[in-house]
Amino acid sequence: MTTDLRRLFAAEARAERPDLVQLCLLLAAEADPALDEAGMDAAQIELDELAGQLPFRPGGPRSWALALGELLGARLGFHGVPGDYQRLESSLLHEVLRRRRGLPILLSVVWLEVARRAGAPVYGVALPGHFVVGFGDPEEQVLADPFGAGRVLTGPDAELLVVGATGAPLERSMLRPADPLEIVLRILNNVRTWAQARPERSDVSMWAVELSLLLPAHPARLRYERAQLLVRRGEFVAGAAELDAYAEVLGEVDDAAAELVRGQARAARAMLN
Repeated sequence: MTTDLRRLFAAEARAERPDLVQLCLLLAAEADPALDEAGMDAAQIELDELAGQLPFRPGGPRSWALALGELLGARLGFHGVPGDYQRLESSLLHEVLRRRRGLPILLSVVWLEVARRAGAPVYGVALPGHFVVGFGDPEEQVLADPFGAGRVLTGPDAELLVVGATGAPLERSMLRPADPLEIVLRILNNVRTWAQARPERSDVSMWAVELSLLLPAHPARLRYERAQLLVRRGEFVAGAAELDAYAEVLGEVDDAAAELVRGQARAARAMLN
């Protein structure tokens, strides 16, 4: 089953127009084996039904933002709280739909997909440390915060979010639309961060890294992270081989760093003795 899911995930990630919801659901199925095809279809249907509850073309970008906030935030209770950062299900779309709680980026996926189905000019905005949703063209952009139940953000609000996360000011480049694969990679980064704080959940770290590696564009260092995970899980031969492969790539730009990685590969093989 995992092989089939990953084949579907890789194919969707390389599609001309990747389906963000399908990618999120295939990701969620790695964490929840009970999420089958019928469950994925049910999630898609729920998003369709939510879109059907929106007013027909309510107006400009601000009107769309307010309509989404009224439906999803005020009436249906989709929002987030700090404790959601401690729960893996906060990164799983079907669980976010069930609980109506989650991380900013997953709540934003709900906002995005409901709004898109209703015909809104909508896109994700990957602010550092806090994902939000944008409506309208850049010159008339309206931002909403699904984690805050869809609160419409003023310029100072957005600035505070960025300064609070990074200590640096908001830059215009941070407000550009995020494409579906960027969103999925950021979700997987969140899953990896959650698992790294819980060494006993190296299984979660592993599938999050391996799905990230199936995306067309990903950080090369993820290969090194996967190698380290293999060694930590006792798969010394596979881990050493992965370390050697990463060292070959690294050697093209940094011989000293590559030699350190080769030393780690030798150390991994020595653990077999």
